[in-house]
Amino acid sequence: MVTGRFRAFAIASCIGMLLVLLAGALVTNTDSGRGCGDDWPLCHGKFIPAYTFESMLEYSHRVVSALEGILVLGVTIAAYRMYKRNPDVYKEPLYYAGFALLFTVVQAFMGAAAVLWPQSPPIMAIHFGISIIAFAATMLLVIWTYRVRNGPQKTFVVPRSILPRALITSVYCYFVIYLGAFIRHTESAGGCDGWPLCNGQVIPEMTGATGIVFIHRVAALILALMIAGLYYHVRKVSSEGEGLTSSAGWVLLLIVAQVMSGAWLTSTVGDENWFIFTSLIHNLIIVGLFGILMDIVIRSWRLREREGSGKQ
Repeated sequence: MVTGRFRAFAIASCIGMLLVLLAGALVTNTDSGRGCGDDWPLCHGKFIPAYTFESMLEYSHRVVSALEGILVLGVTIAAYRMYKRNPDVYKEPLYYAGFALLFTVVQAFMGAAAVLWPQSPPIMAIHFGISIIAFAATMLLVIWTYRVRNGPQKTFVVPRSILPRALITSVYCYFVIYLGAFIRHTESAGGCDGWPLCNGQVIPEMTGATGIVFIHRVAALILALMIAGLYYHVRKVSSEGEGLTSSAGWVLLLIVAQVMSGAWLTSTVGDENWFIFTSLIHNLIIVGLFGILMDIVIRSWRLREREGSGKQ
């Protein structure tokens, strides 16, 4: 049974994790990561730092992250208190809450390490990757609370062919997300002028920022094609996997929106205020897409047809 109070608690933790993600992206895009110097958890040695834009932005990110950590811990404790007596039926909320807490802690330590010992762009990009996994876990918990709000759902059988497609797509999606984070941390967003062409060329010179951005664009195009293929396949076997059709449709819609937001992002690179806004929109779409994609992976694994079941 899922109470309204627990659902609200889960939603609050999901929104909080989203705010942590967006605040982290805002800190990166405004180059405020060193706003508190080399101090952590204090800021320039003070509990409440002197006001500068960079210090307040970085410190606000830390405060939001700390509050979110408390929220996630509370949700995890609540989930284990409510469902630990029946783990066979309620495995999902225990796993989702546990993973959310684990990756929130890892994310916090990586954030502290980035302040105390400045990291290279590849490592900083991993920091965003950890954050998106933590968010996906909280989002999956929210999805679960709504899915079983009227009691356990009627189960259906998912053809085995969906799982490998969904899994490969999700792993590749994570790689594309990493490339996008790497662009931010290397300040390479202006590497390609124009869209869809890069500096007016189909294949530009593959050096520096231009090469990084172009590789990300090609990778994003491949991801869009993979998601379209996944959606087509789920629809094709919808007689047995109709429970995944709507989720696959949402992922397809979001990847189209993500590509369009990427084009909008490119057009605003020269305008600092608009660029910050479009960058946050770009991040918002991809974290939602990844969360739903992970839900498809998990359900296609849990509900997959078993060998010898007689299904085609």
